[in-house]
Amino acid sequence: MTPTLAAGDLLLVRYDARVRPGALVVARFADGTLAVKRAVERRTTRTGEPAWWLLSDNPAEGVDSRHRGPVAEDRVDAVVLARIWPAPRLVFPAGR
Repeated sequence: MTPTLAAGDLLLVRYDARVRPGALVVARFADGTLAVKRAVERRTTRTGEPAWWLLSDNPAEGVDSRHRGPVAEDRVDAVVLARIWPAPRLVFPAGR
């Protein structure tokens, strides 16, 4: 599967959107790394906090929840609605 996004793509995001399985999200891993990943399913952290299992669209490359574990819900900053540059394209399914 090829990646949905490429380095340098400009994205339109919504910070107050509800995350749904299948949505692309902007999240911070525990070490502070900012990443765009696909939200696959709700899970919990080791401490029982609500979290999301985030995966790369291209599993052969990149780091995701398979390497770092579930990402706490409060560390999922935004839902990606569309790529607006270089060629506009909606990114579905998106949280609403």
